[in-house]
Amino acid sequence: MNNRLSVMLIVAASAAFLCAPVLSWSRTHAANDTFANPLLPTGADPWVITWKGNYYYMNTTGKNLTLWKTHDITDLRDAEKKVVWTPEPGKPWSRGIWAPELHRWGNKWYIYFAADAGTNKTHRIYVVENSSDDPIKGRWTLKGQVTDATNKWAIDADLFAVNGVHYLLWSGWKGDKNGEQDIFIARMSNPWTIDSPRTLISSPVFPWEKVGDTPAGHVNVNEGPEALIHGNKVFVFFSASGCWTDSYALGAVVASTNSNLLDPASWKKFSHPFFNEDPKAGVYGPGHNGFFKSPDGKQDWIVYHANPAPHDGCGASRSPRIQPFTWKADGTPDLGMPVPAGQPLKKPSN
Repeated sequence: MNNRLSVMLIVAASAAFLCAPVLSWSRTHAANDTFANPLLPTGADPWVITWKGNYYYMNTTGKNLTLWKTHDITDLRDAEKKVVWTPEPGKPWSRGIWAPELHRWGNKWYIYFAADAGTNKTHRIYVVENSSDDPIKGRWTLKGQVTDATNKWAIDADLFAVNGVHYLLWSGWKGDKNGEQDIFIARMSNPWTIDSPRTLISSPVFPWEKVGDTPAGHVNVNEGPEALIHGNKVFVFFSASGCWTDSYALGAVVASTNSNLLDPASWKKFSHPFFNEDPKAGVYGPGHNGFFKSPDGKQDWIVYHANPAPHDGCGASRSPRIQPFTWKADGTPDLGMPVPAGQPLKKPSN
């Protein structure tokens, strides 16, 4: 996500977003079966979902909700692109629109996103709804804020379902002051209503999760939670350490799909990161990921953003990238290492 520390740092990050030079990137060659990362020259907090033969893509714009639609996720640059919702000014959800995610619930579409009233401390989660079968068409309407009873600072919502029950994941504060971001889960009764207390399932405890010094102070970060269900396990991946550092990396917790997911004792944290920077490959601060399948359902893919150079921070240098991953014999995912920009990769299998 963008910087969450103070108004000063948010302004600095916004300036970087607007002024950073466009990243040099490799064009996808539609005539063959390969592509190269990054998919776009800029685009933080990427998200991909498939529906009826199409990929739908989103990333943070800061000011609206924008959808890309394409048959070929590796050719986003030529995809249909549309701003589907823009907030009216002067509302609690009018500014700082971060990390949108498109989800299908029943026969309608929902986009969950974080937004604020102009200051970081007012960030909360909101959702819009669309009854069109094609989410790039139809009308999106605001359903309102999505919150548990505490109504604390919250960003980076992710929706998933296990055994017919829907859950929301997000990154939030325990109290009312910044200093640490944690991962919470709660049950949902409908797409805009949380009907359980929030449960804390991950806090920064390992050194690789605690890289977060800034001029305004230190912040420990777990953010960008993403559910990945495989067999009888549900993994929740998260981005650890500050996005303003090159140490931004992916960690995970895991629980059984048959356990009580609202019981913190059901979750076990891995002591190591699953995906982190590779200076030899020229990839820094990889994180804020999502997961998706190839069109034939045979391949697992990760989408994430990363910087092309050290110390690029939380600005416009972050670009969306994808690569396939596999599974280990013990049922845990093997995400590998970030692939260098420009390196040919085979497109997702059809």
